[in-house]
Amino acid sequence: MLSITDNRPAHCCAGYSRREFLRIGGLGAGGLTLPDLLRARCEASSPLGQVVRGKSIVLLFLSGGPSHIESFDPKMTAPSEIRAIFGEVKTKIPGVTFGSHFPQMAARADRMSVIRSYGSGNAGHSYQQVASGNNATEATMGAIYSRVAGTNHPVNGVPSNVLLLPEAINPELKLGNNFETGALPTLTQPGELGVNFGAFNPQGGGQLTSNMELTLPRERFDDRRKLLASLDRFKRLADSGGLKETDRYQQQAFDIITGGVADAFDLSKEDPRTVAMYDTSHVFDQQEVSRWHDMKRASNLLGKQMLLARRLCEAGCGFVTVSDCGWDHHSNSNSPKGLGGFAWLGSQVDHAVSAFIDDVRDRGLENEILLVVTGEMGRSPRINSNGGRDHYGELTPLVFSGGGLPMGQVIGRSDSQATRASTRPYRPEHMLSTIMHVLFDVGELRTNGGLPGNLQKVITDGEPIDELLS
Repeated sequence: MLSITDNRPAHCCAGYSRREFLRIGGLGAGGLTLPDLLRARCEASSPLGQVVRGKSIVLLFLSGGPSHIESFDPKMTAPSEIRAIFGEVKTKIPGVTFGSHFPQMAARADRMSVIRSYGSGNAGHSYQQVASGNNATEATMGAIYSRVAGTNHPVNGVPSNVLLLPEAINPELKLGNNFETGALPTLTQPGELGVNFGAFNPQGGGQLTSNMELTLPRERFDDRRKLLASLDRFKRLADSGGLKETDRYQQQAFDIITGGVADAFDLSKEDPRTVAMYDTSHVFDQQEVSRWHDMKRASNLLGKQMLLARRLCEAGCGFVTVSDCGWDHHSNSNSPKGLGGFAWLGSQVDHAVSAFIDDVRDRGLENEILLVVTGEMGRSPRINSNGGRDHYGELTPLVFSGGGLPMGQVIGRSDSQATRASTRPYRPEHMLSTIMHVLFDVGELRTNGGLPGNLQKVITDGEPIDELLS
């Protein structure tokens, strides 16, 4: 629990009750308060700390099911009812093309690995199966990372597992309800690991946020900007000597809450030129997109979501899930005819991902941050009567960038009509294992243990994508 009160009765002369002011906790693992956790880490180092590689994952999840054909496998030699509606664009890899809405990513294909023989294996809006790699614990990858590495960074308190929705950029955003609203919680669910390892949602969603229990008026908690201002005000109180009676661990815990965490989520701390580089608000009109039922949760804020993800990784967050909704493009009455919705969202992904790849490289973090782009499924190879595509699980877009893995390659092939893999098929289990090998020293973990047997098995027994970890 983190209880920072803003109630006036029974306050000290500075206007705040020191007893309430110092109830900072609920951020550590195993029920420890944050000050207790800091003491414990000072007294003894965790053996699991040796297996954490210090790298970060950004999982960009295109919620709703993006077309594998219009994205990274355009199949322009296939019949007209199959090949990419919008054509193709040449990439930096000789002989390889992407869909025409990805020219910026095509120019950076040498810093990407595209898996064309990957399929999620399901044809429904089931986020959990993909984000967990179908593992037996049903815990998603971010929750697994949080269980091994700890729920918060030991120095600045940044949560180790974070979910970024468009509301993280605009807290006042009112996105409509559709199937994605119900499916979104499964994108980061902790499964058998328990709610303590669920993702932190800076907009107030999720069990971890509830456990922190910031005892501020509800409307101020909903407005992140006012919350950050409140934390700044409390910090000024501390700087003026208002916490003289605390021990150093309580003081350090307070510094974590008012310092690293707040700063990492605050885009006003970023260079305006960098913010402008990421900005995708010009790509499409959000009000126009939201007229369509299957795109009601779509926003034009993905660029800033990706910038916030980079800031969190730089601050020490190990797993950031970025959700970009609105990809259910049947082109029926719920989305524009002729895959018009893909044209909007594809262009935004192209801009946001390219900005992220450039920014990470320019900051010297190309080997430290792995970007993974995918969705819960692909779309049907044959265009339907409305010019759209329906649910399809045999092939799904999957792209990696960075993380110290070999880039500039296309891994696997689909058949001539993009219906299934014609080389070794990869599934979410392989994606999970690849990411586990990036995050952890799997050999060390296999030797020394320290985790429940079922969880250790999830991390150590999987088969990664050979071409990325050979």
